[in-house]
Amino acid sequence: MGKSRLEAFSDGVIAIIITIMVLEMKVPNGETWESLRPLVPVLLSYVLSFVYVGIYWNNHHHMLHASTGVSAAVLWANLHLLFWLSLFPFATGWMGQNHFAPVPTALYGGVLFMAASAYFILQYAIIATEGPRAVLKTAIGRDWKGKASLVAYLLGIAAAVWLPWVAQAIYVSVALLWLVPDRRIEHALRQGRS
Repeated sequence: MGKSRLEAFSDGVIAIIITIMVLEMKVPNGETWESLRPLVPVLLSYVLSFVYVGIYWNNHHHMLHASTGVSAAVLWANLHLLFWLSLFPFATGWMGQNHFAPVPTALYGGVLFMAASAYFILQYAIIATEGPRAVLKTAIGRDWKGKASLVAYLLGIAAAVWLPWVAQAIYVSVALLWLVPDRRIEHALRQGRS
């Protein structure tokens, strides 16, 4: 089965997720800079989530570029990932509107953890479909970034209960880890062509 429909569907869902997140930000009543102050946590949580969704979109694109086709397992694993990504607007809004309170911050970390787990599952569904010589398998190697991210999210969830700012620092750190362009797949594709 070809992968173009999967890519197009995923791109559309991710675009809708970003649109919903920005629509959750309400225009303040007032015309002064002071009227924007209560929106700072909402804006900060939006920026963090926008970066995360962008990271997932970028890595998803590269991951599918490394595959030659999709199977039923890949389709279901992709839907699983999109489900968790679709919860970003809710988790983002709740955390921002409640000024990074412990429970919303922990829930946000839970959504991050589940999205990362779903991405991990999708990655291995593609590798299982492609076989032992899968370009993706060569590219990710031991996937230390993926595994470290899962551990960091669990630490963030635990920290959110007592020190939400520590959880936020962890979530930002993981985003920064992934924001640095990951050239593993591009490198593996170039090696496969030569």
